[in-house]
Amino acid sequence: MKRMFAALFAVLFLSSVLSVRARAAAPTLSAASAILVDGGSGRVLFSQNADEERAIASITKLMTALVAVESTADLSQEVTVKREYTLTEGSSMYLKVGEKLTLEDLLYGLLLVSGNDAALAVAGFCAGDVETFVEWMNRKAEELGMEHSHFSNPNGLSSDDHYSTAADMAKLARVVMDNEILAKIVSTKSITIGTRSLTNHNKLLWQYEGCVGMKTGYTDKAGRTLVSSAERDGQRLIAVTLCDPNDWRDHAALFDYGFEEWPGAMLATAGKDVRSLPVTGSLVRFVPVRTESGVSYPLGAGERVTARIDLPETVKAPVEEGAIAGSLTFYMDGEPIGSTYLVYSRSVKSDALEEQSLVERILSLFRGDKTANVMAAFYPRTF
Repeated sequence: MKRMFAALFAVLFLSSVLSVRARAAAPTLSAASAILVDGGSGRVLFSQNADEERAIASITKLMTALVAVESTADLSQEVTVKREYTLTEGSSMYLKVGEKLTLEDLLYGLLLVSGNDAALAVAGFCAGDVETFVEWMNRKAEELGMEHSHFSNPNGLSSDDHYSTAADMAKLARVVMDNEILAKIVSTKSITIGTRSLTNHNKLLWQYEGCVGMKTGYTDKAGRTLVSSAERDGQRLIAVTLCDPNDWRDHAALFDYGFEEWPGAMLATAGKDVRSLPVTGSLVRFVPVRTESGVSYPLGAGERVTARIDLPETVKAPVEEGAIAGSLTFYMDGEPIGSTYLVYSRSVKSDALEEQSLVERILSLFRGDKTANVMAAFYPRTF
């Protein structure tokens, strides 16, 4: 039978000053659509027409890059540039027919200088043909819950059936930033590949302290589009704007608002012992349990969180360190906002004497067991 402990928390023990101060007004933006989300939890901190389907231009390439690294493990593979890759319009890394680059090189050209030729080369190499790769992109969008998105090409050139939303692109951006390879690429300011010097088009990498990526875009139909990410004090924010003539300014304003008004609160620290459980079947009487992972969540002024610890009343030996003992779940307004498993902090071996019946213990006397065992048979230890 399990026992549930519930407790009310002023999470991170928010000060009374924070509890009573008024929240600052949300920024006024020039964007047709916009969203700001907490990268860790996915909580939406600001939204403006975020579910409106619009052309997205080259921020499409975030999906291209994600599908590429997930479908092809070895990025050092060499790609030979085909003529059809070089015939696309728009931004380019200026690939030459017959030259050879690694897939990783192409990803830098894709994400730093927004090469439409690189997009075709990546798609054609990974899937065998561009059409199949685009099918993979749409399949991945469905997997990520991007319900208002559809891709018709890997580069973002205008098409009636190529669109997404600010909210959907934020979902994609969170996954991209969780990928170590892609997070490294989008945060790169400049790089030399062969004879090419590539400089990232994302000016926020220079203009906003803490910016760590991600991708710019522009077409006549879409206008200026931008996905960006910034980190401060362990918190990651992701901003998306569509059709925004002042995107650099707007993203800076969104990040300032998010970090100031929705700071990340550490609800649970990884590896911290939270309580001890009684143990049966062993001379060890208690075993501690600890949090398996950390839990953080952005909290505004005056917000409060409840926590529930779900653990058994006792545990029977043997116990293996790291095995799941229960869970710790946090709630706001009755809705779960984060959780972590509780695992055993140490191993506990079972004690055979504890499992013997009284008759078995008496019989052990006549089998020549050691005096120490005889005493244990009649006087089992209770510490």
